[in-house]
Amino acid sequence: MSPLEARVLGVLIEKQLTTPDYYPLTLNALVAGSNQKSNRSPVMNVAESEVQMALDGLKHHTLIIESYGASGRVMRYAHNLGKVLNVSQAVSALLAALMLRGPQTPGELRTGCDRMYRFADISSVEAYLEEIAARSAGALAVKLSKQPGSREHRWAHLLCGPVDVQAYAAASVEDEGVTTGELSTLKSHVAQLRDDVGELRALVERLYQELGVKR
Repeated sequence: MSPLEARVLGVLIEKQLTTPDYYPLTLNALVAGSNQKSNRSPVMNVAESEVQMALDGLKHHTLIIESYGASGRVMRYAHNLGKVLNVSQAVSALLAALMLRGPQTPGELRTGCDRMYRFADISSVEAYLEEIAARSAGALAVKLSKQPGSREHRWAHLLCGPVDVQAYAAASVEDEGVTTGELSTLKSHVAQLRDDVGELRALVERLYQELGVKR
């Protein structure tokens, strides 16, 4: 599936498990969920027509169920991932987290899945990941090589096909560069603040001397 199809499917799983009262979702709700700024990586800005095309693609793979709900006026959409891939709620939650936020460590996945499915510990997350990576019907996730400076392996889903390891490595280096740049900027600001404080202290001392005020 395409990255947008994966995003839409991830939104459907997330909202089913976190806000069941508003599920199935309308097209407008799916657009909002796909463009959500928090808990999304990468952040997207897609139009209603693009989300509709993604839904059509997912429907072709029988991953979408359409209904008019109780009102009978607005089309709503539900996912069919569990039945199509024969996976549990725990696995659905893990796949949703990977589709919505990209490659993550088991610890990050446990935290990110907390509202969708509560894993007992990191070991249970790892066990599920290993299970779907060795799935006889086709792997759904893969363990990535450790990136420089990283202490843990990250995992990625395979619903969009094989992971481009080189692109992932380049993105990780770029992220690291941004962090380094931000740290350098912060240090510069701190140094400037120290200079400003020093100048203010000198000015206060001169004022005390001119006024003949003893400290």
